Amino acid sequence: MTTQIGLVFFIAAIGLCVIGIGGIVLSRNLFRMVLALAIAEAGANLLLVLAGYRWDAVAPILSAGQMPAPMVDPVPQAMVLTAIVIGVGVQALALTLVVRVKQRYGTLDMQLARERMNAEIDATADVTPPRSQERPRGERPLPAPAGGAHD
Repeated sequence: MTTQIGLVFFIAAIGLCVIGIGGIVLSRNLFRMVLALAIAEAGANLLLVLAGYRWDAVAPILSAGQMPAPMVDPVPQAMVLTAIVIGVGVQALALTLVVRVKQRYGTLDMQLARERMNAEIDATADVTPPRSQERPRGERPLPAPAGGAHD
């Protein structure tokens, strides 16, 4: 019974990681990407806790006069506490950057913000953006080639 519950927890943790990574990869909205990062982080933390958990063990607290019983490994729990603190800092920084992007470029759409940022950089550097190699340089319709048609 406990192994089935453990399997459910492992599947849930892996599912959270997949949902988070999928949200980061597939979303164009910067705020949604930060939320997806938080979901992936929660899944990774759950995986770490599950890695050190033993279903037949007790908390690693020793008291006088007790025989030591099988105990849960406290190292993954300490790692998760550290990861939570670091994750909060990363999320705060990411949200600060999202707010700054919104203030500066007026959008949370990653592609629009990138285009506006590149246009601002080009204007500041006084350079013209590169032209597409697929777009003809001439007028439309294109003039006939000089020298006549070759068969």
